[in-house]
Amino acid sequence: MDQRAVDYARVIAVDAVEKVGSGHPGTAMSLAPVAYTLFQKVMRHDPTDDRWMGRDRFILSPGHTSLTLYLQLFLNGYGLEMKDLEALRTYDSLTPGHPEYGHTKGVEITTGPLGQGLASAVGFAYAQRYMRGLFDPEAPEGTSPFDHTIFTIASEGDIQEGVTSEASSLAGHQQLGNLVVIFDRNHISIEDDTDVAFTEDVMKRYESYGWDTARVDWTVTGEYDENIEDLYNAIVAAKKNTDKPSIIELRTRIGFPAPTKQNTGGIHGSKLGAEEVAATKEYFGFDTEKSFFIEPEILDYTREVVGRMAEERAEWQKSFDKWAEANPEHAKLYERLREGKLPEGYKDAFPTFGIDDSMATRAASGKVINAIADTFPELWGGSADLAGSNNTTIESAKSFNVEQHTTGKYTADPYGRVLHFGIREHAAAAIVNGIALSSPTRAFMGTFLQFTDYQRPAIRLAALMGVPSIFVWTHDSIGLGEDGPTHQPVEHLAALRAIPNLNVVRPADANETSVAWRKILETQDSPSGLVLSRQGLPEMPREDLHADFDGEKYASAEGVARGGYILADTEGTPDVLLIATGSEVQHAVEARKQLAEEGIAARVISMPSREWFAAESEEYRESVIPSEVKARVTVEAGVAMPWYDILGSAGRPVSLEHYGASASAEELFERYGFTAENVVAKAKESIEAAK
Repeated sequence: MDQRAVDYARVIAVDAVEKVGSGHPGTAMSLAPVAYTLFQKVMRHDPTDDRWMGRDRFILSPGHTSLTLYLQLFLNGYGLEMKDLEALRTYDSLTPGHPEYGHTKGVEITTGPLGQGLASAVGFAYAQRYMRGLFDPEAPEGTSPFDHTIFTIASEGDIQEGVTSEASSLAGHQQLGNLVVIFDRNHISIEDDTDVAFTEDVMKRYESYGWDTARVDWTVTGEYDENIEDLYNAIVAAKKNTDKPSIIELRTRIGFPAPTKQNTGGIHGSKLGAEEVAATKEYFGFDTEKSFFIEPEILDYTREVVGRMAEERAEWQKSFDKWAEANPEHAKLYERLREGKLPEGYKDAFPTFGIDDSMATRAASGKVINAIADTFPELWGGSADLAGSNNTTIESAKSFNVEQHTTGKYTADPYGRVLHFGIREHAAAAIVNGIALSSPTRAFMGTFLQFTDYQRPAIRLAALMGVPSIFVWTHDSIGLGEDGPTHQPVEHLAALRAIPNLNVVRPADANETSVAWRKILETQDSPSGLVLSRQGLPEMPREDLHADFDGEKYASAEGVARGGYILADTEGTPDVLLIATGSEVQHAVEARKQLAEEGIAARVISMPSREWFAAESEEYRESVIPSEVKARVTVEAGVAMPWYDILGSAGRPVSLEHYGASASAEELFERYGFTAENVVAKAKESIEAAK
């Protein structure tokens, strides 16, 4: 009956692609027995509750073979029915071309670009270990309710992508014995035989990473023999290996048993055609006139897994209840995280800064992280080899590392809070995504803003999935000075703001940075990127914080939480609006003073996050940027592209439309017009243009 269920899965995959006219049938056919074995014989999961914390995780890294997963969700009773398979790759169906997190029950992660699934699976494994350390660190291996395994299917395309090399290297370094990867080695890709570009010994590479490796070859006899017992035994052995991640190279034949197209590139990404479909069904003895059909008794049989898993869940619940009774404080914390609640009185943990505390916002961010660390035990993170520059170290915490990797500077602990990604920016972003997807903890990673070039696929997927990954990006402009144009981001703010559902946050001083961190931790349905300066910035005197200051005070930094706010105003309707972000806000403030001396009334608006501001009501946005005031100046050390919707035809940007240079920050800002005097000049131009 198991074999019959697998064979039905193959022909349903063929029917689905044939009906819609596009898709990837070949791998879904050859991987059907693999996925079936995992869901029916290996994994602990609950089809009635795909968010159950005690489940094993299944990640299909080659998302193009989405039918491999959809068919198991159908057979195992996750809620997909035959009509959903018939609707493959059609608008608003539960079976889109690639699996989408939050759209289809049972999908753990959106896997579109190859490599992201496997790289984020490493993050899933990180999260499992951290959760165990947070709640049940003393339990013997395999006995904690927080123990589970991450099972991943990876394709040759996944293994070729550079991000998986980065992440797999880290997985081996971390000795993540909770991660099992089945590598589908079918030697076929879109350009047919992979020998045209891919001939390395993958297992030797993974052995050098520190992985446990094994091979199962279904072609070894010269005939194609899907020896499920060999695969099952290899998986069981991999699970027993708790001090290394495991990878099993499985030699399959793509498109088996299609008579003429199996083992060719032609079956990778296109339908089989009527004759080949009929011949495939004949091979199994199925009725060639029937499409989207499975014998009811076979479907009843596969869905018996629901009952079996109910028994497993009941056993897990006993273990969990015993743990909760013995660890009431841990259980209370677990319940808070599970419910997505923030700590009681959490706002009090965020620091405020005095006007003598002028500092780079990267330094302010580091102070915030350390100030709130005890209040937020769920917060952990680190840097891509830039901890001292990004200020991303929790000083009271040990490093998340196996103990043998203790160094003169960092003390390792498998359950530590400080992450070290090495110089692997892309994997760092993907791993943070995996942590956010797999646990209720909040992880952050840091690098220079320039290197978001290396991270964009993972950042975009975080936004697409709506998961609250936290990215800390420092050295945000020409303000980093002598390192020169290779390290000075110019177009990056514009490129990141172009990603829907990503919050790009560029605070102007330390108090704005503190409020920005708070808002980020309050945000649970989208990722955020905190963009921070290398150079020191003056602290704005605030009306709610600096009572002893005798000079002009500015609006509360609480306005950061609204994305944009009036920092300094004038009586009546302003003549011009000065809208700035980050390190350039200081120039807008000084320009306002100079304009006032000439009788020109200017309003200064600090706009740390365009996205948060856009989410505010139209009434609020109008109160900050009144439509009647057409004279406007934006001030930001990057390209002006993101600001023209606000500037309109009369507005003028103070921007950077070219690359920087190797010189001091002070000289570059002066040369490129980031001065109060230039803001004043642009304000006058805009006022004239608005007449």
